[in-house]
Amino acid sequence: MQLGMIGLGKMGANMRDRLRAAGHEVVGYDLNPEVRDVDSLSALVEALEAPRVVWVMVPHGEPTQQTVDELGSLLTEGDLVIEGGNSHFTDDVKHHAELGSKGIGYLDCGVSGGIWGITEGYGLMCGGETEWVEKAMPIFDALRPEGPREEGWVHAGEVGSGHYAKMVHNGIEYGLMHAYAEGFELLTAKDTVKDVEGVFRAWTRGTVVRSWLLDLMVKALEETPGLEGVSEYTTDSGEGRWTLIEGIENAVPMPVLSAALFARFASRQENSPAMQAVAALRGQFGGHAVQMLDEETPQVHQGAEPKHDEGTERPGAGAEAPGGQSAGSEAADAGPSSGSGDTDGSSAPGADAGPTSGSGDTDAG
Repeated sequence: MQLGMIGLGKMGANMRDRLRAAGHEVVGYDLNPEVRDVDSLSALVEALEAPRVVWVMVPHGEPTQQTVDELGSLLTEGDLVIEGGNSHFTDDVKHHAELGSKGIGYLDCGVSGGIWGITEGYGLMCGGETEWVEKAMPIFDALRPEGPREEGWVHAGEVGSGHYAKMVHNGIEYGLMHAYAEGFELLTAKDTVKDVEGVFRAWTRGTVVRSWLLDLMVKALEETPGLEGVSEYTTDSGEGRWTLIEGIENAVPMPVLSAALFARFASRQENSPAMQAVAALRGQFGGHAVQMLDEETPQVHQGAEPKHDEGTERPGAGAEAPGGQSAGSEAADAGPSSGSGDTDGSSAPGADAGPTSGSGDTDAG
């Protein structure tokens, strides 16, 4: 089967390779001339036989909107666009209406697997009409993990449901990661525990907390024993925020996700204004000593290193929220966790550049 792939970043390029290994013909376009097969979107469309299938794998927001707009002017009735980035599910409704008015099909597909998907396969969550899903099934089957289809792929429902499912998936991921992280800190805080890496490794077989994320934690400890020198600064790419907003809108309590997300915010503050206020208040009502920035006191344990700062607050990574703009410069570094590229739209193309390629760095969560 033929497929056009737009965006050949960390995930898009690997997806192209996995599809080619399965015998599909893939024509790829990216702003980076070193990785693309054609030099423009129009050339990509011309290289495909109608009815065409085009997979969009670029950063969410304006880059995706620009790409969909241009495809709408190039494709013809009966063609299909699959949007595989980390777009907000409400954007899918707009894209579907825009392309549908021209007889062009639209599917949204949440993709999980990061840099490992090329060998392990990608978890796929698809939204849209059944007729278009069936048309693209050979592509989905090539990308998903080996084994029963239902264990690595799902037609989640109507347009937008694929990205909604991926959004919730990433919210769950936040909580799982933070639970392992808290366990790691507690183990390192106890002097009698001498082999923290060994404890995590022992959990990977036969325990109820075993998972792929746990395997990756062990791998991280192998590569960097004790995580020595690793900065605590942790970005977020937006999906966790969106999931929490949906929890609020639907009156679903999500204390685990909110704690994990807020912990990431705290990791970016050299000196938390909120905790400065708490320390000052303790001094006011209880007469407790208030430690100043130039004073040193023993830490709770050796793993709790003091912040080295001048009392300034480092802003959080303000990934673009629905209907809003990026709230901080770190959004450019966050990238969508699917690995499809930057999120701030700074690499958004001009009139002659074509759509953003999605080949920028990401956290590939």
